[in-house]
Amino acid sequence: MGVVSPFLRKVKTASGATAVQIAVKEGRRDKVIEHLGSAHTEAELAALMEIGRHRIAPDQLALDLTPTPPAVSGLLTASAPVGTDAVVESKRSGLLWDVLHEVYTRLGLGDATGGDRAFEQMVLARLIEPSSKAQVPRVLGDLGLEPVSVRTLFRSLGRCGQRGYREAISQALFEHVTASGGLALCLYDVTTLYFEAEREDDLRRVGYSKDRRVDPQVIVGLLVDRRGFPLRIGCWEGNKAETSTIIPIAEAFQAAHGIADLVVVADAGMLSATNLAALDEARLRFIIGAHQVRAPGDLEAYFHWAGDAFTDGQLIDTITPKRGSRSQRDISSRREPVWDPHTHPGSWRAVWAYSKKRAARDNQTLTAQANRARAVIAGEKHPKGTRFVTVHQGDQVLDEASIARARSLVGLKGYVTNIPARLMDAGEVVSSYHELWHVEASFRMSKHDLRARPVFHHTRDAIEAHLTVVMAALAVARYLQDTTGISIARIVRELRGLQEVTINLNGHHLAAAPRLTDTADDILTAMSTPPPAH
Repeated sequence: MGVVSPFLRKVKTASGATAVQIAVKEGRRDKVIEHLGSAHTEAELAALMEIGRHRIAPDQLALDLTPTPPAVSGLLTASAPVGTDAVVESKRSGLLWDVLHEVYTRLGLGDATGGDRAFEQMVLARLIEPSSKAQVPRVLGDLGLEPVSVRTLFRSLGRCGQRGYREAISQALFEHVTASGGLALCLYDVTTLYFEAEREDDLRRVGYSKDRRVDPQVIVGLLVDRRGFPLRIGCWEGNKAETSTIIPIAEAFQAAHGIADLVVVADAGMLSATNLAALDEARLRFIIGAHQVRAPGDLEAYFHWAGDAFTDGQLIDTITPKRGSRSQRDISSRREPVWDPHTHPGSWRAVWAYSKKRAARDNQTLTAQANRARAVIAGEKHPKGTRFVTVHQGDQVLDEASIARARSLVGLKGYVTNIPARLMDAGEVVSSYHELWHVEASFRMSKHDLRARPVFHHTRDAIEAHLTVVMAALAVARYLQDTTGISIARIVRELRGLQEVTINLNGHHLAAAPRLTDTADDILTAMSTPPPAH
């Protein structure tokens, strides 16, 4: 006699429900082996049928409710008839956590922190929902995850400085960036981090604020690679000049990784004679944005020979004085000098680029400023220090000469560097500088997506630990963005709603996996391929 195979049997009950049973054939009769339950809806019926299939062939079928129409989501509503025991026992955003944890591990952050679970939870929770450290258990608990206690989190912050987490994380990030090749160029920028505090202290100082804030602040400097991936973060007193931060962070980075040849790119805010000399003395290459007021001196010979006419995309490769405005450029020669540190010891190399698009933007700005100056002179406005307003014999008058001079410079952007033309041509100098938007984007991520401010930490160690968390979170975010082409905010939004649900249906436990959206599928596909090289 052959083996009798069990099958699923559906029977209508007197109450109108559909009973689902596992049965076998015995002669002409069906023998019920197990009654699985009664379904009052199509969704419940689909669930019971799936349980039955799994009971019959447990090694062949994985329980997956989502492909079975109609949607099993009906099972999760309160519309089930009285007498149906369908209870959602748990929900977990496991896919979101698994993706974030995978990136955290790939970057070597787990190894760098000695497997500190609390630190990882602070970093990843910051990506999911930026909030205070005390809110981390709530954020993770809402996702069905198991958070550590608040006390454990703050103990981890204490370990952060004691065990050198930041240095180890920076090393891991450096190794990630250089795994596919050397690191030739870094971008640098600074921002301010404000604090909810009534009084200043040694670190938190009231200083210059672009937002005109009077809260105590610290200066935060961020060094990233040319794609915006973080490499090092630094913190200084709030009243420290931004220009004085680039040297210590660049030298520390160079020393930590034994880098001989490195190009540091920064905007015009970092431009000072002292800074450039110090960078050069440290054997660092630099590309720094130049203020437009330097153009008349740098381009005096060009204006003499060619006038103030430019073509779109034109580059002028010349020299600029290291200090003051006295140029080594020989105006009697039409040909621009080729900068060399030995033949031009008192100068740096300067590259000036002209753009029609920039010229249109500059002209629009100048027109607005000139109109504002006229309104001030007419008495319609009374601001102080208005551009193009000068005083002549006690009366405010329009400075027509300054307007004309400014008009002659529209569309020009300058770059100062100590890289000889034989190593980097003028076009590459300009394109390298334009990579700065990556570090600006990283700061926007840390300010807005990561909500790095305002913060409520009260000691330097706590502030430094907070910034280490921010840097690690930024690294995970940038990796995901580079790998998937999708912003971290959208990744979190797409994945957090895809929850694994455990349902108790008439005593039977169903583990329902989420149906992947197209975007979620794209994210997972991208994660399975190597990220772009840095």
